[in-house]
Formats: sequence, C-alpha cells, structure tokens
Amino acid sequence: MTLRKARAFFLGAAVAFGAALPLGAETLGDALVSAYRNSNLLDQNRALLRAADEGVAEAVSALRPVVDFVVRSTYVYNQQRPNILSSSRLSEGLSLSVGLSAQLTLYDGGANKLGIAAAKEQVLATRQALIGVEHQVLFSAVQAYMRLRLSEDIVALRQGNVRVLVRELEAAQDRFDLGEITRTDVAIAEARLAASRAQLSAAEGDVLVNRETYELAVGKRPGRLVAPPRPPVTAQTVEEAKRIARSQHYGIRQRQHELAAAEINLQRAAARMGPRLAAEATVGKNDQGLSTNAVSLTLSQRLYQGGGLSAVYRATLARRDSARAALQQTVAEVEQSVGEAWARRSVSRTSIEATDRQIAAARIAYDGVREEAKLGARTTLDVLNAEQELLDAQAERLTAVTNEYLAAYGLLAAMGYLTVDHLKLGIATYDVTAYYNAVKHAPATSAQGKRLDRVLQSIGKK
Repeated sequence: MTLRKARAFFLGAAVAFGAALPLGAETLGDALVSAYRNSNLLDQNRALLRAADEGVAEAVSALRPVVDFVVRSTYVYNQQRPNILSSSRLSEGLSLSVGLSAQLTLYDGGANKLGIAAAKEQVLATRQALIGVEHQVLFSAVQAYMRLRLSEDIVALRQGNVRVLVRELEAAQDRFDLGEITRTDVAIAEARLAASRAQLSAAEGDVLVNRETYELAVGKRPGRLVAPPRPPVTAQTVEEAKRIARSQHYGIRQRQHELAAAEINLQRAAARMGPRLAAEATVGKNDQGLSTNAVSLTLSQRLYQGGGLSAVYRATLARRDSARAALQQTVAEVEQSVGEAWARRSVSRTSIEATDRQIAAARIAYDGVREEAKLGARTTLDVLNAEQELLDAQAERLTAVTNEYLAAYGLLAAMGYLTVDHLKLGIATYDVTAYYNAVKHAPATSAQGKRLDRVLQSIGKK
C-alpha cells in the first residue's frame, strides 16, 4: 500500500463524529475538540516551538553586521619621577569620546550558514515533538472519556444488581414466612444485598474520580456522555501498521531531524577551527572635537587553546553518534509499541466475543436456576450465585469494550495518526509556520516586525 493510499485509507476510515444525537449529549469527538482547544500542555510546547523558531532568527543575525554605540570616559593620571636635573611632574586629565563601531564577518568557513541550517533542523524536530504532544493530549482525552463511560455503566449495572437483590431478599423473606426456606437463606440474601450496595458505593466513587480526570484531560466538566462511535480502522496487518509507523511516526521524524542537526553541528565544529576574516569600521569624536574614523580587515585563526577546540569537536562527534543511536532506538520502540497495541486490540476483541457467549450462557443459567428455586429444587444461594455470575460477565464485557477502544486509539497513536487532521474533527489547528515565517529573517522594527506583532496578537501572546 502506497503512502498516499494509506493516508486515504485512514482518513476515509477515521471516526465519524457528530451523528444525530440527543440534545445536550457529549460525544467523544466533542471531548477531543475540547481537549485540543484547552490543553495547557499544547500551549506550553507551542511556546517551545516559537523559541526554536527564534533560534533560526538568531542564527540569521550572525550573518549581519554588529553595530555598537560606544561612549568612553577616560581618566589619566601620570606622575614622572624626579631626577637630578628636574623635579617631579604630575599630569592628569579626563577625556570623553563618543562613537559607533560596526563589525561584519566576511568569511568563517561557512560556520554561520551551517548554524542556520542546524537551527532549521531543530525547528522541524520541535514541530514533530509538538505533534507528539498532540497525540498525548488526544489519547488522554480518549482514555478519560472511555473510563468515565465505563465507570458510569458499572454504576448503572450495580444499581440494577441492587434492585434485583432487593427483590431476591423480598422473595426469600416471603418463602421463609411460608416455611419453605430457613433463616440462613434470608441472611445470605441480606449479606449479598449489603455487599452489592458497598460495590455500588465504590463504583459511584470511581465516577467522581474519573470526572476529575476527565476535566483535567478535556478542560471542562463532563456532560452526558453518549456511546462512542465505532473504533477507528487502522491497518489490515501488524506488518502494514509497522511499515506506516516507520514512515509517519512523529518520534522517528523528530529523531531524524535531530540527527541532521547533529551532522550539521559537526561540520560547524570543524569550520570553527579554520581562519576567520572580519571587517570593522569605527567613527567617533572626542570632547576636544577631534574625529576618529577607521576601517580594518582582520584575518585570524586560533592555533592553540589548550586542546579546547579539539575537545569541542570530539564532543560534537559524540553527540552526533548519540543522535544516531537514539534514532535507531526510537524506531525499535515504535515498532514495539505498534506490536503491543495490535496485540491488546486483538485480545480485547477476543474477550468481547468470549464474554458475549458467557453472558448468554449465564443468563440462561440464571433464568433456569430461578425457576428451579421456585419449585424448591434450588436454594437461595444458588440463585444468588447465578445472578452474580451474570453480573460479572456483564461487567467484564463493559471492560473489554473499553479496552478495545483504548487499544484501537492506542494503535492509531503508535502509528502516528492520532491527530486532529487525521481524525477529521473539523476544527482549525495551530499553524506551526505562521510564527516561523514572521521571524525567519530576524526582523527588528520593520514591516516584518509589524507582521510579527499581528501573529503574536492572533495567538494571544502580546
């Protein structure tokens, strides 16, 4: 499958959010949109991206002249020692000069231009890191939504169980009054009812905890959550999923750009060992009205720094090797994550099928035991055990369905496709190029600077 076909496959099979819903219902798509819009974590990392953008501007500025305004005040005190022919003489004075100096690097072996290239690679790496944070934010929202849904469904299940046990206790009490069963049977029913109420209380506590988790992940209090849509389609085989992840995963792309930056920095370290040609111009005037104007060219090369230059080069070489190993490790970790997510999804699907059969069998058994109990062939404990088995099977199915959704979205994240664009949530996303385009030429106070002001105002940072 080509990359283009794979992209179309995933986009076409992405979750269909926003179907006809009851008034006030909150969908999984709503939660994802809210999480994306309200995430402090995304805001934090967008700011880090803007800082990386400024790294390009800083590198560009190294190619431009540096102009300094200099005011110098000098106090001179001279005393000449006396000799046999003259007495001591004292001279002192205060002078003041004002001037401008400008320096421009004409040649540095390409080190400054390489600095720009390295800064650009760092920007691209930081963009991929931001995509990773987007995956984290959206997956946290999916987890919060599904776990809150699960806890609410468990509460509903526990409430139904309490109602059933209340009826069972009433039936046991009636049969005891008729002399059909002993007091022991009634006590067993009372104990099961008390335990069910305790479990209901614990489940309600889980709902409260998960609501707080939901608010943190989504950025608002949860409303009435509706059943999520079908899990997203990912890939047909685990090998296909791994192949897509190797080409699309944000972590791998980030490491690739970091390795490229490390390679460039290694070239910079070598260039800095070569000669440097710089021009300098100064204009000034002192308090006596004398003007000073000068232009100079300086060719220099550091020959010895106690081994410092060689140490810098070796350290840069080691960082390059580290970046290369990090890329290889990230590829391995991504493939492992895809494999694990695929396995979890397969297990959850098998669990759903198994619990469906378990529920069907447990329901038949429960209905049969109840009828047999009416005829005196079964005890109250048999009825309660059969009801508990049905309840456990229903709870396990709810958990298995939740795990299937989490595994499906986890697989999507492991492949690098858990983004607003790929889920087609239909909202405007953060433009990672707007700020970069405004600062990439290192504007100061100019038309570009005004454009930068507008960008800052649009993102609420000024």
